[in-house]
Amino acid sequence: MQATLLDHDDTATTETTGPPGQPVTADEWAAHLASATPGPQTAAMLALLEREQLSTTGRIDALKAWERHVAWIQAQQVGLLADVEADALDATPNEVGWADYDWDFACEDVACALKLSGNTAAERLAVATALEGRFPTTVGLLERGEICYLQAKAVAEVTGTLDPEAARVVEAMVVAKMPAQSVGQTRRALNRAVLKADPQGAERRHRRRREDRTIWHRAAEDGMATWTAFLPTPQAAQLDAAVDAHAATFTDDGRTLNQKRVDALYDLVVNRPAGTDTPGGRSAAVVQVTVSLDTLMGVDEEPGQLKGYGPVSATVAREVAFTPGTIWRRLITHPKTGLLVKTDPTTYKPTAETERHVIARDMTCTFPSCQMPAHRCDLDHIEPFDHQDPQAGGRTEPDNLMPLCRRHHLLKHRTDWQVQRDPETGDVTWTAPTGHTYTNPPHTPTHIR
Repeated sequence: MQATLLDHDDTATTETTGPPGQPVTADEWAAHLASATPGPQTAAMLALLEREQLSTTGRIDALKAWERHVAWIQAQQVGLLADVEADALDATPNEVGWADYDWDFACEDVACALKLSGNTAAERLAVATALEGRFPTTVGLLERGEICYLQAKAVAEVTGTLDPEAARVVEAMVVAKMPAQSVGQTRRALNRAVLKADPQGAERRHRRRREDRTIWHRAAEDGMATWTAFLPTPQAAQLDAAVDAHAATFTDDGRTLNQKRVDALYDLVVNRPAGTDTPGGRSAAVVQVTVSLDTLMGVDEEPGQLKGYGPVSATVAREVAFTPGTIWRRLITHPKTGLLVKTDPTTYKPTAETERHVIARDMTCTFPSCQMPAHRCDLDHIEPFDHQDPQAGGRTEPDNLMPLCRRHHLLKHRTDWQVQRDPETGDVTWTAPTGHTYTNPPHTPTHIR
């Protein structure tokens, strides 16, 4: 299929030459591609959908055409991700020390290559593996652009606790209607199908999912954050009731109901009721903010760094720093690079001061895709410590230490991944077995991640 763009006056529309019945205007091409099965040939025609040449109707058709091709592209990615996972599983050593963990490390390659978090990469791999292994019909719909990726993802996630045969039964029950459904409708249909396919397994599945309960947070803009819990429904209902009841005790001071509910949750968690074993009833919570002395004094307005969340305004940093009961620790930074500086002895185990220094400097695991807080990581020697001759190399000093979560500590020592740290810039560079390199910048005011 060939198309030739013709030059006309400003009121003309995009036209093409071709056999009778072939689309001519941009609107006609949009309508055609909105229902065409996507592939390399139709993808080449997307360039004909020039925005300024489309009518309002044509723009909607063009959106549909692009969405179908996005689905086609994502179907190709699903196949590649499943292959990457299979390659990693084949390469996983069958050695003592590995059997207790799911250490295929595929998500490290994917996370770094696609600039994703480790959790997101692991999720993408799990969904792709499930789709390729269990749901070829769903993948076929995705490749033809008849459903979107989020629908395909829902199929893999909702059936995640089912055995393969039951999962295929569920797919067969919903797949015919999926092209006409929204993502929410697909999820509801899948949940109903799961109950029909395996009603006796509901409690078993619930017990499995209870093991996944967790809490996480995500930094947002303007000094805000999202704080989320994944927990059993009865506990969620009890939390809602407790928050609502506590919020109802607040005076009518202009706060909205949602504002009161947030304040009530904070009050219930941080300011525990009298009678708890915590002195004063307050939770023994530690909040760490890194801030310059000039900002503390109000001389400048450089942002601070709130541990676990990222940059915060100077005002927020001062608010945390001057909260009653705050403990201050002095850490010295290089005047040009902003990196923390320190010297240390040649013993294998870091001193408490050195440990605090490295944790405050790096804040998280230094693998590019990992956000595990540094205080929950191992402190690893970049150059191995020489136990026979500590003076020979691998010194226990900040420039040769970095926090690594247990997974990435194992990655460094039991695979072909290599790592280096530039003491001048603080950049940590990882080299994958494939030869690709990924650089993790330091947590300084000029390198805030």
